[in-house]
Amino acid sequence: MSFSTHVLDAVTGLPAQGLRVRLEHEGRVVAEGRTDGDGRIAGWSPGAGVHRVIFDTGSYLEDTFYPEVVVTFTITDPERHHHVPLLLSPYAYSTYRGN
Repeated sequence: MSFSTHVLDAVTGLPAQGLRVRLEHEGRVVAEGRTDGDGRIAGWSPGAGVHRVIFDTGSYLEDTFYPEVVVTFTITDPERHHHVPLLLSPYAYSTYRGN
């Protein structure tokens, strides 16, 4: 099982490079890092269960209404790849289950 994310800055139309991201499972941090030059993080292996991916948008965007974006999701099939993209702007964000 692997997990990845991709963050796009909707204001600039460019990848959100250097955004701090952490992954939690049952209240514990299981992975953390920063998005690469393409706005991506890949290769995390969280396992089955309910997880939270937390995007530190306040340190990335200069003036934002959302200082943190938290996406809670459930992994029921640990053999599948799970991808959670984030489209980000100062006053809105969007996410979905990618592949």
